[in-house]
Amino acid sequence: MTISIIGVGKIGGALAIALARKGYKIENLVSRNQEKSQKIAGFVSANWLGGSPEELSKITSEVIIISVQDYNIEAVADELAKNIKHTPTVFHLSGSLSSDILQNLKKNGCQTGSIHPLVSISDSVLGANRFSDVYYCVEGDAKAIEIAKNLVADLEGKTFEIDSKFKTLYHASAVTACGHLVALFDVACEMLSKCGLSEAQSKEILFPLVESTISNLKNQTNAAALTGTFARADEETFEKHLIALKENVSDAAIETYLQLGARSVHLAEEQGADKDKLEILSNKISLAKKYFK
Repeated sequence: MTISIIGVGKIGGALAIALARKGYKIENLVSRNQEKSQKIAGFVSANWLGGSPEELSKITSEVIIISVQDYNIEAVADELAKNIKHTPTVFHLSGSLSSDILQNLKKNGCQTGSIHPLVSISDSVLGANRFSDVYYCVEGDAKAIEIAKNLVADLEGKTFEIDSKFKTLYHASAVTACGHLVALFDVACEMLSKCGLSEAQSKEILFPLVESTISNLKNQTNAAALTGTFARADEETFEKHLIALKENVSDAAIETYLQLGARSVHLAEEQGADKDKLEILSNKISLAKKYFK
């Protein structure tokens, strides 16, 4: 199967390399950034196209993958619809948008769909190794979904489908689990750095703790994986935390601690913690949240 990829950022570049390693012919990399495209082309032996209408008309691949930022997808799809001379299967990689945004290509006879890999890619070359054993959200036309499933299977991943109307909610979930996890870790590093440690030391110290928590989550329910102050409904330790936080860190960090603390109370309740102690703790969290609002 021949493939062209439009947009050679972190995810587009990584996917190009990963698919090429699985035997797919990456014919074209389409991007205004020639230097970045040629770096990836060195791994996949693809042609570089700048993306002009004349160059888009040269694309003859069986599959075209649009890997640009969400706000550019519709414009790119419309340009494709105006200029390509065949009817390939076209995918975009957005997590928050459905394949409906490719409607002009569909009107031209193309099969359309979306593939969103639930994986964090921060570098194209390193990221090419991260597509196996992860889940991909796929939706679109029946034929497009079939092709998407085959691509994912070859990448050694797993697919699942959701109703298109829930695509944005699905993406918010992914951002919370991934991007917000990084932000939360940064807050924890901020707290530990106030103890006289560098950011690098804080990260090194906290990371094994995070890994052990992830391992617990993998093997237990969310509630069962909860440990620490809130799992024990330990109001005295909570109060000590709050005093230390007020003296040392930003209000934003305190607000994050309190918001997550309130969620942890619910998990602790599922876990079977003492209800009276949880109620006291919950009330104290509510009062503190009003103070820092």
